[in-house]
Amino acid sequence: MTDLGKKDLILLVADKDMEFALKGVFSQIHSLCIHPIQYDSYIHPEHDPGCWLRGHEFLRPFARKYEHALVVLDRDGCGRDTSEREILERELEDRLSVSGWGDDASAIVIQPELEIWVWSDSPEVEQALGWKGKNPGLRSWLEKKELWTDKSKKPSDPKKAVELALREVRKPRSSSIYQNLAEKVSFKRCEDPAFEKLCKKLTEWFPA
Repeated sequence: MTDLGKKDLILLVADKDMEFALKGVFSQIHSLCIHPIQYDSYIHPEHDPGCWLRGHEFLRPFARKYEHALVVLDRDGCGRDTSEREILERELEDRLSVSGWGDDASAIVIQPELEIWVWSDSPEVEQALGWKGKNPGLRSWLEKKELWTDKSKKPSDPKKAVELALREVRKPRSSSIYQNLAEKVSFKRCEDPAFEKLCKKLTEWFPA
């Protein structure tokens, strides 16, 4: 909390999976090199399109109650699926700026979607998706399904890969999977540009 009584951060996300993933991320304050923060999170009722089109309207009433605001959404499904994430982020940040936040708000657009953060070379991925000890391993199985080439670091369709993997082992899909991975996988293993921007922004706003 600041001297003015503001909370540190308000977080607006597109869905529950994203909310839980970020809860896991924020728990790793030592990996982020930030101090403990107080934040509140909200899920936009219109999900990705709502975050993109009306995120600034949703957050406008909170500008005097929080030090910073963060909007996180998937590019795919937001209504601008063919635009690059950097363009979408700049446009949304411009709207946030003029709605009362100035330079104290940021947008994170995940390209193509949240599931891209799931895939890394950590053994925790197989554990979280119910594949620990299975033969063939998860990557080999996805290669046979033509969802992962041997030259790629991640599946070609990350969301479909998650859904098929869970279905194969009859593991229910749950938002806790995303939180569990975010709490256990080293951030150094994630090279996604949107994730890197998120970590950099949090370190900038809340240095240890």
